[in-house]
Amino acid sequence: MDPGSGVPVTLELGGVADPGLGFALTAAVVWGVYIYLLKRLFEGYPPAALAVLINAFAIAWYVPVVVSDGSVTAASLTAFGMAEIAVVAVTVLSTAAAFVLFLVAIADGDVSYVTPINKVVPMFVLPMEILLLGQVLTPLEVAGVVVATLAVYVANYDPGGFFQPFVKAARSRPAQLALLSAMCFAVSDVGKRVGLQELAIPETLWVPLLLAGVAAVLLPSAVRNPPSDVRADLPKFALAGGVVALGEHTTTLAFAILPASIASPIINTQAIVAVVLGGLLLGERHFRIRIIAAVLAVIGVTMIAI
Repeated sequence: MDPGSGVPVTLELGGVADPGLGFALTAAVVWGVYIYLLKRLFEGYPPAALAVLINAFAIAWYVPVVVSDGSVTAASLTAFGMAEIAVVAVTVLSTAAAFVLFLVAIADGDVSYVTPINKVVPMFVLPMEILLLGQVLTPLEVAGVVVATLAVYVANYDPGGFFQPFVKAARSRPAQLALLSAMCFAVSDVGKRVGLQELAIPETLWVPLLLAGVAAVLLPSAVRNPPSDVRADLPKFALAGGVVALGEHTTTLAFAILPASIASPIINTQAIVAVVLGGLLLGERHFRIRIIAAVLAVIGVTMIAI
């Protein structure tokens, strides 16, 4: 149900929300591949500089979409009021913080360890929708939160005492950063839903605003901590920028149709893609356990979305 309008959202084939479901699933695959690329291609880059460079290429890739769409006009920009500015600013700041925290987390820990923890974003999205948009919490959604939390336990599992995984997560810097990043991503997801649905900001305006805003926020830090030489890696940045442009576009289209409590769980199934790639192609440890953690995370957030 759309908490803003009280209108049920249909996810069945042939239902009115089919495009939103398709966009969300596409975004999940794109972002899962992107997480793998971050670890595989850009290890050692300062997080802020990495984000600024990738976003710059993403904006370049997205310019033809904005031009061909034609919905971004001077009138659409001048129509911005304080509400639009505030929502865009909060979304940009939370997205920038979430991305940097996640980069630091995967730099310190395995992709297949950090990702299941980081992708319990809907655990935080749903309470915010309850408080801000009047979403009603059902028993199934409560059960979903429990299952998603169990995924964090499993991701931290090592042979030993029952409470050992909790101790590990509490002491693990990657785990702490991943959870903090998840909270920031949750704020960003709710901001996307409000901006695209309640405030009706055009999708092709939202994407460049978000990309440019995140780059602007991180630019001072990027200037203070620049990478040594990026010329050899420019093709890699172009590739990553194209992936980000596609991911942001499909994510935006999903949030323009679905409520955040449905779009966020679907998009965050990217954990499965990232964990599989991390285990198979990067040879990370405890692959089977972390696959279980990723599956539990997906089950939990799906139960939240039902």
